[in-house]
Amino acid sequence: MTPIDATLAFTLAALLMTLTPGLDTALVLRTAAVEGPKRGMQAGAGICMGVLAWGAIAAVGLGAVLAVSRLAYDALRIVGAAYLIWMGISMIRGARTGGAALDATAATAVPRGRGQGWFMRGLLTNLLNPKVGVFYVTFLPQFIPAGGDVLTWSLAFAGIHAVEGLLWFLALTLATRSLASVLRRGAVVAWLDRVTGGVLVLFGLKLAVDVR
Repeated sequence: MTPIDATLAFTLAALLMTLTPGLDTALVLRTAAVEGPKRGMQAGAGICMGVLAWGAIAAVGLGAVLAVSRLAYDALRIVGAAYLIWMGISMIRGARTGGAALDATAATAVPRGRGQGWFMRGLLTNLLNPKVGVFYVTFLPQFIPAGGDVLTWSLAFAGIHAVEGLLWFLALTLATRSLASVLRRGAVVAWLDRVTGGVLVLFGLKLAVDVR
């Protein structure tokens, strides 16, 4: 596979993964709809930073530890599952107060009006998912051209994936702007929080019981 063929193939494969509905899409869409486009993009930027981090980890070989070490995988899996379940329950509980973005406990952990909170929410959601690490370890090598430098190509591919993610999240956040007056009504916010919170809890439970 030539460098151009490898780049095109990975770009297409990563685009398909990016557009497939999942946890990242749900988190950004909910954040943009309820908190506003700016905070939605901050969450999306955190997710994309996690992608870059996993690409770097996989490039230097540390990500392979997750693929071969049951203890390392399970430790990260349990922490990640607990985080997703906690965040999901926080949203569901917040919905009972008339569509609050997060309950009082979550609000203290994620300060309103500061970008770091939403950025960290997206970053942790990505980094605490061991499946992302295992995926990168097994997926990236298939596209690295013969004789190519693993570190350089891995970082380049992770960068492509991150850019595609940012563009997708930008499209999602822009789509919510025209519906902002509807999406931010109390009843709609509460419904979005319940649905997104339920999705997070389900992902957390699925991750908790995952057996490789």
